[in-house]
Formats: sequence, C-alpha cells, structure tokens
Amino acid sequence: MAVRPCLPWPDKRLRSVADPVEAITDDIRAIWTDMIDTMEAMPGVGLAGPQIGVMQRLAVVDASSERGQVIRMANPEILHSSIELRPHEEASPNLPGVSATIKRPRAVTVRFLNDQSEMEERDLVGLWATSVQHQIDHLNGKLYFHHLSKVKRDMLLRKAKKAG
Repeated sequence: MAVRPCLPWPDKRLRSVADPVEAITDDIRAIWTDMIDTMEAMPGVGLAGPQIGVMQRLAVVDASSERGQVIRMANPEILHSSIELRPHEEASPNLPGVSATIKRPRAVTVRFLNDQSEMEERDLVGLWATSVQHQIDHLNGKLYFHHLSKVKRDMLLRKAKKAG
C-alpha cells in the first residue's frame, strides 16, 4: 500500500489517547497494511496508529528475525506482566536521533481484536513484549522517554532538538 510519514514530536496527537476501534473493516485492514509498510521502511519492530496520525487504537508488531510474522492488533491491552524486567534500547521515528534504555516487563499477556474480528490473547516474551508495551504507550499518548526521570527526559529532548 503506502509508507506514511511519522509525526514529529511534540505533535499533540502523539500526546493524545487514541480512540477505540469499533469494528474491523476493510479501511482498518488498509491502515494496518500501511502501518506494516511504514514499520518495515524504518525499519522497526512495531508501530502504533498515532505515530502516523491515525487516532485509533491500532498497532502492528513484528519482532521476528526473519520478518513476516506481524501481529495486527486493535484495542490491545495488557492482561498480565512478568515481575522480571528486561532492559532494551528504545527509540521512535517520531523523535529521531536519540534513544534510551528502558526497563519493561520481560513477558506480557496481551488481549486484542485481530484481523479476523476475533478477540485473541497472546503471551509475548522478550523484544515482542517490549514492542507491544511500547505501542500501547503510544496509544495512550506516551512515548518511551516518559519512563525516564525528568532530568534524563529533559536531556534526551534537548539532544533530539540539537540533532534535528
């Protein structure tokens, strides 16, 4: 379909909560296809609707090494998180040129509406779990750097401004 441009931080849509998806339609499937094309072009392991200006609770995740294992999600929510944390260097095309190590639960159980209009639950571990948590943050109007202390967040945003 198409690679869509990512919104630049601090676009207010990146700081807004996305709307729930009412039904899986051909339009939703077309948006997912564009999201996958955009994610692959970055290249990245996930993308959420608000990152490209789509204010719906849509996300795609593909943390497979061989690619082509993408999970299409509408209205994803975390049901369970592991106590064990996993550090990972995270970044976003919405704030290019910077990244930060974020500790998130190593494993999660996520429930979402899939591309067949069915409720699905998946247990995700490692990079898959990190990516889905990162995407749900985007759906809730947060970026990875919101997990940093104010001092570290301010430093990161200043560095991004200089890089841009």
